[in-house]
Amino acid sequence: MTSTAPGLRIEPLSDQHDRESFASGVEPLDRYLRQQAGQDVRRRVASCFVLVGDGDRVPIGYYTLAATSIALAEFPEPLAKRLPRYPVVPATLMGRLAVGARHRQQGHGEFMLFDAFSRVLRNDIASYAFVVDAKDDNAAQFYQRYRFRFLVEGSRRLFIPVAEIAKLFS
Repeated sequence: MTSTAPGLRIEPLSDQHDRESFASGVEPLDRYLRQQAGQDVRRRVASCFVLVGDGDRVPIGYYTLAATSIALAEFPEPLAKRLPRYPVVPATLMGRLAVGARHRQQGHGEFMLFDAFSRVLRNDIASYAFVVDAKDDNAAQFYQRYRFRFLVEGSRRLFIPVAEIAKLFS
Protein backbone atom coordinates (compact mmCIF):
# COMPACT_ATOMS: atom_id res chain seq x y z
CA MET A 1 0.00 0.00 0.00
CA THR A 2 1.28 3.45 -0.84
CA SER A 3 1.26 5.79 2.12
CA THR A 4 0.08 9.30 1.65
CA ALA A 5 1.91 12.41 2.85
CA PRO A 6 2.21 13.23 6.56
CA GLY A 7 -0.31 15.76 7.77
CA LEU A 8 -3.19 14.17 5.86
CA ARG A 9 -6.10 12.45 7.52
CA ILE A 10 -9.44 10.91 6.64
CA GLU A 11 -12.45 12.03 8.62
CA PRO A 12 -16.24 11.92 8.33
CA LEU A 13 -17.74 14.65 6.16
CA SER A 14 -19.01 17.59 8.21
CA ASP A 15 -20.20 21.15 7.73
CA GLN A 16 -16.61 22.26 8.41
CA HIS A 17 -15.49 21.00 4.98
CA ASP A 18 -15.54 23.32 1.96
CA ARG A 19 -17.35 21.06 -0.48
CA GLU A 20 -17.96 23.84 -3.02
CA SER A 21 -14.24 24.16 -3.78
CA PHE A 22 -13.67 20.45 -4.43
CA ALA A 23 -12.97 19.74 -8.11
CA SER A 24 -12.16 16.27 -9.39
CA GLY A 25 -12.96 17.14 -12.99
CA VAL A 26 -15.77 14.56 -13.01
CA GLU A 27 -18.97 16.60 -12.74
CA PRO A 28 -21.25 13.89 -11.27
CA LEU A 29 -18.72 13.22 -8.49
CA ASP A 30 -18.22 16.94 -7.79
CA ARG A 31 -21.97 17.59 -7.82
CA TYR A 32 -22.60 14.68 -5.46
CA LEU A 33 -20.18 16.07 -2.86
CA ARG A 34 -21.57 19.61 -3.20
CA GLN A 35 -25.29 18.81 -3.27
CA GLN A 36 -26.09 15.30 -2.08
CA ALA A 37 -23.46 13.89 0.28
CA GLY A 38 -24.56 15.88 3.32
CA GLN A 39 -28.17 14.80 2.86
CA ASP A 40 -27.17 11.15 2.43
CA VAL A 41 -25.12 11.29 5.63
CA ARG A 42 -27.95 12.93 7.61
CA ARG A 43 -30.47 10.40 6.28
CA ARG A 44 -28.02 7.56 7.05
CA VAL A 45 -28.16 6.12 3.54
CA ALA A 46 -24.40 6.55 3.04
CA SER A 47 -21.34 7.51 5.03
CA CYS A 48 -18.95 9.98 3.43
CA PHE A 49 -15.30 10.29 4.37
CA VAL A 50 -12.98 13.06 3.21
CA LEU A 51 -9.21 13.22 2.88
CA VAL A 52 -7.96 16.57 4.15
CA GLY A 53 -4.69 18.23 5.02
CA ASP A 54 -3.94 19.86 8.34
CA GLY A 55 -5.70 23.20 8.49
CA ASP A 56 -7.31 22.81 5.06
CA ARG A 57 -11.08 22.78 4.72
CA VAL A 58 -11.15 21.76 1.04
CA PRO A 59 -11.16 17.97 0.66
CA ILE A 60 -8.32 16.42 -1.34
CA GLY A 61 -10.65 13.50 -2.03
CA TYR A 62 -13.62 11.60 -0.69
CA TYR A 63 -15.37 8.26 -0.72
CA THR A 64 -18.72 6.89 0.36
CA LEU A 65 -19.74 3.62 1.96
CA ALA A 66 -23.19 2.07 2.26
CA ALA A 67 -24.73 -1.29 2.99
CA THR A 68 -25.91 -3.27 0.01
CA SER A 69 -26.57 -6.83 -1.06
CA ILE A 70 -25.69 -8.91 -4.06
CA ALA A 71 -27.94 -11.54 -5.57
CA LEU A 72 -26.29 -14.93 -5.28
CA ALA A 73 -26.84 -15.44 -9.02
CA GLU A 74 -24.62 -12.41 -9.79
CA PHE A 75 -21.48 -14.02 -8.38
CA PRO A 76 -19.24 -16.07 -10.66
CA GLU A 77 -20.52 -19.66 -10.51
CA PRO A 78 -17.46 -21.26 -8.85
CA LEU A 79 -17.70 -18.74 -6.02
CA ALA A 80 -21.50 -18.87 -5.73
CA LYS A 81 -21.35 -22.65 -5.24
CA ARG A 82 -19.32 -22.13 -2.05
CA LEU A 83 -21.76 -19.61 -0.56
CA PRO A 84 -24.89 -20.35 1.50
CA ARG A 85 -28.03 -20.63 -0.59
CA TYR A 86 -29.47 -17.31 0.56
CA PRO A 87 -31.04 -15.31 -2.29
CA VAL A 88 -28.80 -12.31 -1.47
CA VAL A 89 -25.43 -11.91 0.21
CA PRO A 90 -24.55 -8.90 2.42
CA ALA A 91 -21.96 -6.51 1.03
CA THR A 92 -20.51 -3.03 1.44
CA LEU A 93 -20.76 -0.59 -1.45
CA MET A 94 -18.16 2.07 -2.11
CA GLY A 95 -20.52 4.23 -4.09
CA ARG A 96 -18.01 6.94 -4.96
CA LEU A 97 -14.27 7.52 -4.81
CA ALA A 98 -12.88 10.81 -6.09
CA VAL A 99 -9.59 12.67 -5.87
CA GLY A 100 -9.27 16.37 -6.64
CA ALA A 101 -7.78 16.98 -10.09
CA ARG A 102 -4.68 18.75 -8.76
CA HIS A 103 -3.98 15.90 -6.31
CA ARG A 104 -3.95 12.97 -8.74
CA GLN A 105 -1.08 10.50 -9.14
CA GLN A 106 -0.01 10.93 -5.50
CA GLY A 107 -1.43 7.70 -4.06
CA HIS A 108 -4.48 9.36 -2.50
CA GLY A 109 -7.00 7.07 -4.22
CA GLU A 110 -5.19 3.99 -2.95
CA PHE A 111 -4.90 5.52 0.53
CA MET A 112 -8.66 6.13 0.67
CA LEU A 113 -9.43 2.67 -0.72
CA PHE A 114 -7.35 1.02 2.00
CA ASP A 115 -8.96 3.25 4.63
CA ALA A 116 -12.36 2.02 3.41
CA PHE A 117 -11.08 -1.57 3.52
CA SER A 118 -9.97 -1.10 7.13
CA ARG A 119 -13.38 0.31 8.10
CA VAL A 120 -15.11 -2.75 6.63
CA LEU A 121 -12.75 -5.07 8.51
CA ARG A 122 -13.40 -3.24 11.82
CA ASN A 123 -17.18 -3.33 11.34
CA ASP A 124 -19.09 -5.76 13.55
CA ILE A 125 -21.79 -6.21 10.91
CA ALA A 126 -21.18 -9.05 8.47
CA SER A 127 -20.28 -8.15 4.92
CA TYR A 128 -19.19 -10.85 2.50
CA ALA A 129 -17.94 -8.57 -0.28
CA PHE A 130 -16.77 -5.04 -0.98
CA VAL A 131 -18.45 -3.73 -4.14
CA VAL A 132 -17.69 -0.82 -6.48
CA ASP A 133 -19.35 0.50 -9.61
CA ALA A 134 -16.51 1.68 -11.86
CA LYS A 135 -17.48 4.80 -13.79
CA ASP A 136 -15.26 3.97 -16.76
CA ASP A 137 -12.53 1.59 -17.95
CA ASN A 138 -9.78 3.51 -16.15
CA ALA A 139 -11.63 3.18 -12.86
CA ALA A 140 -12.20 -0.54 -13.48
CA GLN A 141 -8.47 -1.00 -14.14
CA PHE A 142 -7.67 0.86 -10.90
CA TYR A 143 -9.82 -1.56 -8.88
CA GLN A 144 -8.53 -4.63 -10.71
CA ARG A 145 -5.01 -3.79 -9.47
CA TYR A 146 -6.35 -4.53 -5.98
CA ARG A 147 -7.81 -7.97 -6.83
CA PHE A 148 -11.33 -6.79 -7.66
CA ARG A 149 -13.22 -9.03 -10.11
CA PHE A 150 -16.24 -8.32 -12.26
CA LEU A 151 -19.51 -9.59 -10.85
CA VAL A 152 -21.19 -10.01 -14.22
CA GLU A 153 -19.16 -10.06 -17.41
CA GLY A 154 -19.76 -6.91 -19.41
CA SER A 155 -20.81 -4.80 -16.42
CA ARG A 156 -18.72 -2.30 -14.51
CA ARG A 157 -19.68 -3.68 -11.09
CA LEU A 158 -16.67 -5.21 -9.40
CA PHE A 159 -16.19 -6.92 -6.06
CA ILE A 160 -13.59 -8.38 -3.75
CA PRO A 161 -14.48 -10.79 -0.94
CA VAL A 162 -13.82 -9.28 2.49
CA ALA A 163 -11.76 -12.39 3.33
CA GLU A 164 -9.33 -11.35 0.56
CA ILE A 165 -9.20 -7.82 1.98
CA ALA A 166 -8.23 -9.30 5.35
CA LYS A 167 -5.30 -11.08 3.66
CA LEU A 168 -4.06 -7.73 2.34
CA PHE A 169 -3.73 -6.54 5.95
CA SER A 170 -2.08 -9.68 7.32
